[in-house]
Amino acid sequence: MNTNLRTRSERRAARGFTLIELLIVLAVTSVMLGTALPSFTNFIRTTKLTTATNDLLSAIVLARSEAIKRKTRVALCKSQDGTSCAPAGGWDQGWIVFQDTNNNGVRDAGEQVLSNAQPIARDLRVLGNLNVARYISYSPTGESKLAGGGFQAGTITLCTLSSTSENAREIVISSSGRPRAQRTQVASCA
Repeated sequence: MNTNLRTRSERRAARGFTLIELLIVLAVTSVMLGTALPSFTNFIRTTKLTTATNDLLSAIVLARSEAIKRKTRVALCKSQDGTSCAPAGGWDQGWIVFQDTNNNGVRDAGEQVLSNAQPIARDLRVLGNLNVARYISYSPTGESKLAGGGFQAGTITLCTLSSTSENAREIVISSSGRPRAQRTQVASCA
């Protein structure tokens, strides 16, 4: 009789979950996913924005340091193909860092490309204000200068495409040429 009891309890343990237990697990899992998924989506958007900001900031710092090291003008411009400057559009299409020997803010034949970047995520926009909309140029002293010789200060705003208020990032270039990144809010990003 003892062996009969063991067999019955072993069989019972081997049967698995009941339907009620399975439904409870599914209900708890769906509640957890419902609360975690929006947070995870926001985390991914914030990570993309931070990565794009750091990539562009690194390229600007590279342009400045190369200008000082090479003792010549080095510029950064937006670029679709990684070899020439784009006349229109935003910085989200990619960019190049190049030695600007003739000081015009545009890469010409014979000017060495020091670095290039591919387009960033499609759901991000990167736009510069008037002074940094097309290019950023550094003199051998590390100061940002316009092609005409005046100091070049400005702000590049990075944001996630949205019609609502969003967290965004700004890269601010001071009149001395020093770039810095900061968080900001934008009313919309279209």
